[in-house]
Amino acid sequence: MVELISVLGSNLGSALTIAVSFLVALTIVVFVHEYGHFQVARWCGVGIKTFSIGFGKELFGWKDRHGTHWRVAAIPLGGYVQFIDDANPASAGEAAGKTDGKKVELTEEQRRVSFHTQPVWKRAAVVAAGPLYNFIFAILIFAITFMLLGKTVMEARVAEVQPDTPAATAGFKPGDLITSINGTQIEGFSDLQQIVSSRVGQELEFGVDRGGAAITLKATPELRKLDDIIAGKIERPVIGIRASREVSKLTHKRVGPFTAVGLGAQQTWGIITGTMGYLSDVIMGRQSSEQIGGIIRIADTAGKIAVIDWRQLIMFTAFISVSIGLINLFPIPILDGGHLVFYAIEFLRGKPLSERVQEYSFRVGLALILMLMAFGFYNDRGILARWLTWSS
Repeated sequence: MVELISVLGSNLGSALTIAVSFLVALTIVVFVHEYGHFQVARWCGVGIKTFSIGFGKELFGWKDRHGTHWRVAAIPLGGYVQFIDDANPASAGEAAGKTDGKKVELTEEQRRVSFHTQPVWKRAAVVAAGPLYNFIFAILIFAITFMLLGKTVMEARVAEVQPDTPAATAGFKPGDLITSINGTQIEGFSDLQQIVSSRVGQELEFGVDRGGAAITLKATPELRKLDDIIAGKIERPVIGIRASREVSKLTHKRVGPFTAVGLGAQQTWGIITGTMGYLSDVIMGRQSSEQIGGIIRIADTAGKIAVIDWRQLIMFTAFISVSIGLINLFPIPILDGGHLVFYAIEFLRGKPLSERVQEYSFRVGLALILMLMAFGFYNDRGILARWLTWSS
């Protein structure tokens, strides 16, 4: 009986950790994204009807001095900014001043501050602001972390060469210090990991210091199944070497504000290029698509990280912020990137696409998003099965 109570308590604690960690991280990131739209819209003189965190039934809300209704809703899995002339939270369907097929009459004052009557550059600025604020937020998190904790660098010294791997074939030996890759100097082992993880199937040239002698070795990263403390079994590009804190020299550096911002921008750019590189590899068939997950995987990862270290959860929140900003820039109708494509076409043509073309485009975009969500849910089925065993 005591064991049963202990197991139930442990499972409940795990579930609560996952739920709270996920909701906190997602709510912060969504707020930042929507606040970007909101703030730039206000700067551009656009009237804002609603700022919502979450969807569905309103839990509580208030009106600010500009008449904007701020609300927190029951389903905390997103949010939206609704402009004064929007028919719906997606800002789609009111370009011609219609709601449910009926003409909407706006007052002269409302028309002056309506979103869809603004110049195309203002509309583009408002739409682009959401992803941009996500990137800025991530840079600030990384920068503050570097300023508070400094930067620890572990030199890229080989502690172990795994047999039957590209590194073993290339001739790497324990004690080798990797100094450059393809002619680019690397600072530490994390730089090596970042480059290797985005170069599957591509031969890399490694500059190596072996006992004071400079040599060059060539190896091609290949996909291997690895045990990850957070993701579990995962397929990643590797060359087959391991570092060790006991073997490698650790350097801790204090970081000033300007350097920290630069490092934060570098970290953010690394996430963007790494994500795009992975998606490119999936499209080209060089990597498996099993790493593409959805809400379930994000929640599970946030919960695991929160148990390990709350500071890592803050860093993961920055990672989610970059990811949401990047995804929203994809040129898919209904996403911010899709809107920006429409505005670019409008700028080049001198007039917007027809209402019919936009309507069908949004339908196609919605279908694509739903298919991606279904695919992510399918990839996360193992995580869901593990959650269900907790409750049984």
